[in-house]
Amino acid sequence: MAMASSSLQHAFIFILLGSIRTLALDKYIAAVFEHAVILPESTVKPVSPEEALKLMNQNIDILEDAIQKAAKQGAHIIVTPEDAIYGFFFTRETIYPYLEDIPDPQVNWIPCTDPE
Repeated sequence: MAMASSSLQHAFIFILLGSIRTLALDKYIAAVFEHAVILPESTVKPVSPEEALKLMNQNIDILEDAIQKAAKQGAHIIVTPEDAIYGFFFTRETIYPYLEDIPDPQVNWIPCTDPE
């Protein structure tokens, strides 16, 4: 999960810095990216957390490449599908391997400095 978190952190920083830079502009160039999400063979059978992470990382790699290409072409705002990392058509049980536990706010834990 550290690889996905690291990629997501880099993407967030990239988006944040790009957003700050675009605030000063009068006009914006937007890019919209549609993506055929890489899914497991069956979304009615649960996959292992490792398989879910592998699939999400493949989708993140595709998104990262598309975002970098759009930025190089001058896009200030890049829109991707909301389910582009994990996909869709899951049941309550089959989505669990794609999710992360979020600790209670009362727990004094910072996952970035203490991932375990």
